[in-house]
Amino acid sequence: MKQLHHKQSGSSYKKDEEIAISGMQPYSPKSVKHNRSFSRSLNYILREQRILFIIVGILIGATFFFFQPTFLSSSEPDPPVRKASHIPLLETNNLETEVESENTLEDRNDVDINNNDNIGIDQDTDNTDTSSVSGRIPVGIKRKRLRIVVTGGSGFVGSHLVDKLMARGDEVIVLDNFFTGRKENVVHHLGNPRFELIRHDVVQPILLEIDQIYHLACPASPVFYKYNPVKTIISFSIFSISTNVMGTLNMLGLAKRTGARLLLTSTSEVYGDPLQHPQKETYWGNVNPIGERSCYDEGKRVSETLAMDYHRGAGVEVRIARIFNTYGPRMCIDDGRVVSNFVAQAIRKLPMTVYGDGKQTRSFQYVADLVDGLVALMEGDHIGPFNLGNPGEFTMLELSEVVKEVIDPSATIEHKPNTADDPHKRKPDISKAKELLNWEPKIPLREGLPRMVSDFRNRILNEEEGKGN
Repeated sequence: MKQLHHKQSGSSYKKDEEIAISGMQPYSPKSVKHNRSFSRSLNYILREQRILFIIVGILIGATFFFFQPTFLSSSEPDPPVRKASHIPLLETNNLETEVESENTLEDRNDVDINNNDNIGIDQDTDNTDTSSVSGRIPVGIKRKRLRIVVTGGSGFVGSHLVDKLMARGDEVIVLDNFFTGRKENVVHHLGNPRFELIRHDVVQPILLEIDQIYHLACPASPVFYKYNPVKTIISFSIFSISTNVMGTLNMLGLAKRTGARLLLTSTSEVYGDPLQHPQKETYWGNVNPIGERSCYDEGKRVSETLAMDYHRGAGVEVRIARIFNTYGPRMCIDDGRVVSNFVAQAIRKLPMTVYGDGKQTRSFQYVADLVDGLVALMEGDHIGPFNLGNPGEFTMLELSEVVKEVIDPSATIEHKPNTADDPHKRKPDISKAKELLNWEPKIPLREGLPRMVSDFRNRILNEEEGKGN
């Protein structure tokens, strides 16, 4: 009986389940919704003034984007200005901590360097006023402020470069030991919080965090390396080469550690007494490696080699500029260069000294043009080397006539024997800079020289008054 009962209940349960399943409707997938028509979408946007809110939102966003720089400039207070007399001058030579950059240690095994206060500026160049005013930039493309080191930044070219970098809003650190540079050249920046002046010799390493390095530091004037031939060979040649080589090594090591881009200021002296005229960057030069000028000429050639080796071997971003004769304000008065010699002698009513027959030629660029070229090279995508000079060519006798026109028509000329290894001709081919940097000098000699003369008159007059003359 029990088995029969279980059988009946199981069969009844199955029947109930079959009835329930049969009562359910068969499964069918959801019907695909049809896309709304264009007219329905348009009606949706137009209902409840939705289109009005969209237009108002676009206008508000556009107004904020285009006028935000004006709001910022009106709301941001000017940074406080401190008096220059209260700004301390940092002196790294007096620090007792010895700092070695990682790259310097690798490349300077067993090298003992005397601390020869030897940083000025590369004076294959001369001087100018350089300042630029940046225009209003939309907020979306505002330029990043850079932290830039300028070695030899208190010298002739370096100080004008600092003026330009400060004018465009960058932070500038000047490294100089004032061997040829002067504090007066940068004193007008001492109250600016974006400017820092450090007394430092580049033959010693330094640790900084920076974006770019303009390496100008090097004593280049003939007065320093030709004043005494014996002293030049025994001591000063080592002095010059240590700055060219060890200073460049230290700056390349700093660039490698920080990932900064380095611009090396080389010189037209790497061409020596050229057999090619005008000189192109592809010309390898005609240099006397054992002459009186070789400590400077060969030092710069080695610096170029080091820069390219660091670029190829360590991936350091480098730029190389070969600077031709430069002149302008803040140039050293008695540095032995032909333009400064002629101008200073004419102002002091002394005969202008012409070495040899005066038929040797030079090209003279105003310092503002050079600074523009250096910045264009640093900001560009090409390594170089690039000739930076004015292709206008003058003989020494022609230059003396221009100086007489500007200063004193009654000035006289005195001939002296020519110096050793003096190049007979010097003129840059700047077609490469024109094409790749979109740069060429704009200020001719007869326009730039009066600006230099005005600066020299004031300084020579103050110098004579200080001596009680």
